Amino acid sequence: MRKNIFTEKGFTEILGPNPAIKTGDENAWDGWNLESSCIFKDKGIYYWYYHARGRKERENIRKEMKTGKIVHPSGYRIGVAVAPTPLGPWKKYEGNPLLDYGPSDAWDGLGNACACVLKESGPDVEKGSEKYYMWYNGWGMTRDGERREGIGLATSSHPLGPWKRYRDNPVVDWPNSYLCGVVKVKGKYYMYVEHPVGSTAPDLGPFCVATADSPEGPWRKYEGNPILSPGPPGSWDSAGFSEAGIVYHEGIFHCFYSGSQTAGIESIGYAYSFDGYKWIKYEGNPVVPLNRTPDASAFAEVQALIEPPFIYLYHTLRYISRDFWAIPRGEDLGIHVLSISPHFRLSMPVLTIDSLGPREASSLEDCCTISLQSASSLAITIECRYHPSAEAGVRLHVRSSYDGINYDNIDLYRFDVDFRAGKTVKRTFELNPKARYLKVFVENLDKLHNVTPVKVTATLGN
Repeated sequence: MRKNIFTEKGFTEILGPNPAIKTGDENAWDGWNLESSCIFKDKGIYYWYYHARGRKERENIRKEMKTGKIVHPSGYRIGVAVAPTPLGPWKKYEGNPLLDYGPSDAWDGLGNACACVLKESGPDVEKGSEKYYMWYNGWGMTRDGERREGIGLATSSHPLGPWKRYRDNPVVDWPNSYLCGVVKVKGKYYMYVEHPVGSTAPDLGPFCVATADSPEGPWRKYEGNPILSPGPPGSWDSAGFSEAGIVYHEGIFHCFYSGSQTAGIESIGYAYSFDGYKWIKYEGNPVVPLNRTPDASAFAEVQALIEPPFIYLYHTLRYISRDFWAIPRGEDLGIHVLSISPHFRLSMPVLTIDSLGPREASSLEDCCTISLQSASSLAITIECRYHPSAEAGVRLHVRSSYDGINYDNIDLYRFDVDFRAGKTVKRTFELNPKARYLKVFVENLDKLHNVTPVKVTATLGN
């Protein structure tokens, strides 16, 4: 009987640096909401693809709701953020959006989303070159006014593009579906989708699969679909799933997915398969309950990266406190981490500031939440570079919270960081707090000069 080391050892859940990526400013292309697409590692660099909408899309969706007619643009576009580690810090690509709307009369002229990227090598790829494939959902209108949906393909020689659409798109006509991901196993491509969307609850559904021998297809839908269905009435995932990535690791297909008992309230569960078709749900689900993150209403569109002993889960992060129509809307991008060992040491960036002005202080809102729910030890490391003419250093403030939402206005800890004019200083402080949640802010004590940059890292251990 085949074994799964993940189910044998179980998971220890650790809150990652949330929010990891925020919506842009109110006039940005991604200024209204973000949703998670795939996570992709290439040559030591991490790429987090996402789809987003801005103010213009929000306004047009409102018009559509009033008139019942499509007002363009109102759909998603695809962008990416880049980081040197699985936990960031994440920097949005200046060339975003990577994949814009297609022509007005194209099959994807109304929007595209749910990107999945794979790197290909083989006899059909020119020697010495690399080819990247991106599958994505597209929506458009035919000349007769009929709505068309499908899954398209684009190619590039670099993860940042430029991306060229395949001439015979869409490669799969799969209406009412969201792309989960594509994996290649032993020469065969497995495409997983959420389908049919809305069959069990608004925006939720079961998972299905199609296979092909090449990226372009032809894609053959599995006769036994769906391959993963919602749980029985009353279970934590009885209302269905939002789209979720599939990872093939050490001979097993792994899926960390967002499930819901009530639409709009989603936790994270785990399922696995030895053949890609028959799936087994983990008995300890959900592996990330919703109440583990302050103010969260859903972890949706989950994507996973496995780098033992850690499994990094990248997802859309929705909030209880934010209004749907607000700018920004209640959707950023967040990260959770699972350790397959109860003993761990994990470092994560929690505050990154390009420049801190004279006598200026960062805000608590700039800092990601530091959760001690699964950790027994904590160290805070600050790194900064002083101006050659600076006459004073920086001060690190640590504030605590019982619920991760309301923070004290009195410091739990306060540290003056070593000052060396013109030098980069790195200092670690070991803490032993009894609080459940922490945040930090940094104060520049110099009267005349900026500190550039400032980086704060939290290292959790157990």
